[in-house]
Amino acid sequence: MSDGYPTAAQKEALRLICDYGRLDTEALGRHLVNARRSSTNPGFVPAISRMAGTLAWRLESQGFIAETGAEWRMTADGRRLISCSSEPE
Repeated sequence: MSDGYPTAAQKEALRLICDYGRLDTEALGRHLVNARRSSTNPGFVPAISRMAGTLAWRLESQGFIAETGAEWRMTADGRRLISCSSEPE
């Protein structure tokens, strides 16, 4: 978070949840990895995958996503933030 505003990575996670519907943290991590250029650094994929949990936790604390069972879903505030046009599940 930067002064209470979502970061680019947080907005990217929100867009992925908007595009794919409900995602668990593992699936969110896979989509984040696939959305980036590949790297030869062997720690790249594990680091991005770990970041998914942190992003989700921060987005939930800001009220942009909510946990439903083991999955994350967009809230109305999250949908407004990124102009998510898909229908809520």
